[in-house]
Amino acid sequence: MEIYKDITFEAAHLLPNLPDDHKCRRLHGHSFLVRITLDGPVEKEIGWVKDFSEIKKAFMPIYDQLDHRYLNDIEGLENPTSENLAKWIWNKLNEQLDDLTAIEVKETCTSGCIYRGEDG
Repeated sequence: MEIYKDITFEAAHLLPNLPDDHKCRRLHGHSFLVRITLDGPVEKEIGWVKDFSEIKKAFMPIYDQLDHRYLNDIEGLENPTSENLAKWIWNKLNEQLDDLTAIEVKETCTSGCIYRGEDG
């Protein structure tokens, strides 16, 4: 069964590899939503896949690095697209959550990406 935990944070960024006249090349901010998805069996006695608080606890050091920050200043996020942010979060969380199956990053209510650990 898949479960997920949604966490939001506020941050600013710009996308330095875009043409100078692109609006995302300018400094701007988002209310980001990160969805952390895990997959595993439901433990019979407890009745859940994992305690949601364990997912939040694993993410909190990452949250502290991202919330109310300028993402371009963070090592590995010099070009902080949603895609790069999702991969960066995956690489930080994958060792702690061995049942991790996806990281979804939404930068607006209508735009985002889902990373499932694949290369590329």
